[in-house]
Amino acid sequence: MRALVQRVSEGAVAISGEETARIGKGYVILLGVRTGDTREDARCLAEKCAGLRVMGDSDGKMNLSLSGSGGSALVVSQFTLYADTRKGNRPGFGEAAPPEEAAPLYEAFIGRMKEILGGENVRSGEFRATMSVKIVNDGPVTVLIECPIHNQTRSASS
Repeated sequence: MRALVQRVSEGAVAISGEETARIGKGYVILLGVRTGDTREDARCLAEKCAGLRVMGDSDGKMNLSLSGSGGSALVVSQFTLYADTRKGNRPGFGEAAPPEEAAPLYEAFIGRMKEILGGENVRSGEFRATMSVKIVNDGPVTVLIECPIHNQTRSASS
């Protein structure tokens, strides 16, 4: 699994022009699921995202996690995080998990985030929906996190 975490001053999701989720300061997390990922990967990634310390402390240093800063998370499914652009100009998505495999892991990730941060601090987009995503990146700060860690090695050696 792969999460592109963006620290934001605000984030929102709209479907068919209607806003369905909004957060203030926190993280917008674009979440990609790879074929073969597991519930343990979802748990690991949620814990890494929730514990990521890139929120500013009283001195403005990136030293706090979401819970330490009072921030929220907005999670959006993003199969295109597994785009393969090594050949030609049209990306391939063969590594992205099919929807029937990805949906339960997306939900498991969100569930674990809610366990850690509290349900009121986690919002999400709608799996497989075409969404307009508003991201007001703060910093900008953008971090890529993967679980299991060997995905990074596997991707780098491909």
